[in-house]
Amino acid sequence: MNRLREWFTRLIGRDKPEKTTFSARVIADSISEEGVRLITLVVVFNRFILAEFNTHRMFSRNSASSRAIPFKKQRAMVWRNPYIPIHWGANQSGMQAGAEVSAFKIMLARFAWLRARDCAIIFAWILYKIGIHKQVTNRLLEPFMWHTVVVTATEWENYFALRDNPQAQPEIQVAAAAMRKAIDESTPRQLKKGEWHLPFIQLDEREWAEANPLEAIKVSVGRCARVSYLTHDGVRDFDKDIELFVRLVTSGHMSPCEHVATPADDPTKFSGNFRGWTQYRKTLPNEDNFALAA
Repeated sequence: MNRLREWFTRLIGRDKPEKTTFSARVIADSISEEGVRLITLVVVFNRFILAEFNTHRMFSRNSASSRAIPFKKQRAMVWRNPYIPIHWGANQSGMQAGAEVSAFKIMLARFAWLRARDCAIIFAWILYKIGIHKQVTNRLLEPFMWHTVVVTATEWENYFALRDNPQAQPEIQVAAAAMRKAIDESTPRQLKKGEWHLPFIQLDEREWAEANPLEAIKVSVGRCARVSYLTHDGVRDFDKDIELFVRLVTSGHMSPCEHVATPADDPTKFSGNFRGWTQYRKTLPNEDNFALAA
């Protein structure tokens, strides 16, 4: 048994993927004159908790798409930097795992998880080589993906009560704690009616944005949408961002327009899922039914 432990320890020691951690950062933090705060975050967590995150309907969100990211790029990310569970709880009845298993069992579990990653890559590659589109091939890799989300909201208390909670799955609990910390450490910027909450508009672009509000809205919407492709990479191109905005709106893909908003007259009234703020999406014709656009 000791020899088996030594062999597995040596074998598992070869698995040293790059390390990504759960993270959250505030990219826009605004407060109206009536005191209603609107916050946009970029959050990184593992892909398999996305379904639980998306149950919170008070959030406006856009996230990296398995359909949009090329297979070769996604395969490389999963190979170099797979998600590996942060808690190996013992099996028991109910939704919550028990205490973590022994250190040796964790090594075995980690080994099994990474070999499953290897198999997923191999069979996804086979699908790719026979000409299957990334919207299918990338799905095999999803359990091992890190995931990036842009999320904007005025209402956070219920989310934190449910998710920054010991009863939540460890992964979503860690993500929620990172989000809470980022919000607590951020200072909001006061906006007047007619001024806009503009995620991804940088400090050195604010003067331009104030002089060109319509173009700034389009650029912000385009940049919010780019998380689907993971193509921010520090590159800023107003023309491409506006081109993407036009393509989205004319094809009925309105969700990136939800992150941009201006203070409303009534701080208690909701516009979409924002309280006291008017979502830019709600100013667009047929935003709730693209079938009427024709």
